[in-house]
Amino acid sequence: MRRWAIHLAAGLALLWAHPAQTEEVVLGLSADKVSITTSFEGSEILIFGAVKRETPIPEGPPLEVIVTVAGPSAPLIVRRKEKRFGIWVNVDAVEVDRAPSFYAVVTSGPLRTVLRDIEDLRHKISVPRAIRSVGAPQSISDATLFTDALIRIRSRSDLYQLRESAVSVDEQTLFRTSVQLPAALTEGDYATRIFLTRGGQIVSQYQTTIDVQKVGLERWLFELSRGQPLIYGLMSLAIAIAAGWLASAAFRMLRT
Repeated sequence: MRRWAIHLAAGLALLWAHPAQTEEVVLGLSADKVSITTSFEGSEILIFGAVKRETPIPEGPPLEVIVTVAGPSAPLIVRRKEKRFGIWVNVDAVEVDRAPSFYAVVTSGPLRTVLRDIEDLRHKISVPRAIRSVGAPQSISDATLFTDALIRIRSRSDLYQLRESAVSVDEQTLFRTSVQLPAALTEGDYATRIFLTRGGQIVSQYQTTIDVQKVGLERWLFELSRGQPLIYGLMSLAIAIAAGWLASAAFRMLRT
């Protein structure tokens, strides 16, 4: 009896520390796999879902939804160039420990109003927080400018996206949005997260993945370049020679 009482007390303590969620995400995707082919020009992923409740809709701030899609992360070096003696040269460099190859944030309202800064810090939701840059050389006093430059460059190619007020929420229960994946995608798993917030505080979250893989000729060339680099190089050289010869022959025919 004493052991049963101990287990009961431990269970009650666990429930008190981790109360059951009153709102949970039920998610759907138009596609959970994206195939990259030679004619791939990007893909649009439709994200839709519902909020599962066992109690009535809570009173207070309305429900907001945040969706993030993150591609594989990798370290990289961001360099700053300056023009010296008429030549552009690298003068400073900052190593970014981890930066997603693709990152999209889609919200049901302005990000500042639907998400508190402390929650953003905890879950790394906004684009700057998704990039991890631990330190920089002491000689560089404006290290944050390098991260800003990375975001600016990748935003121009739609690799980094922030779309505010682009999630439709109906009756605080149904939501839907879309994420446009550009043509220049990195192969791998794309982590998709959905956050439900009230008053800027996260009340529930859900995570799944979208599989992005090369298929067909793209897959064959990729595996050949990794597994048989010599054969891949010789084949590339042969194709270049053949293309040059055909172009030369066509030019001679046009002259005659």
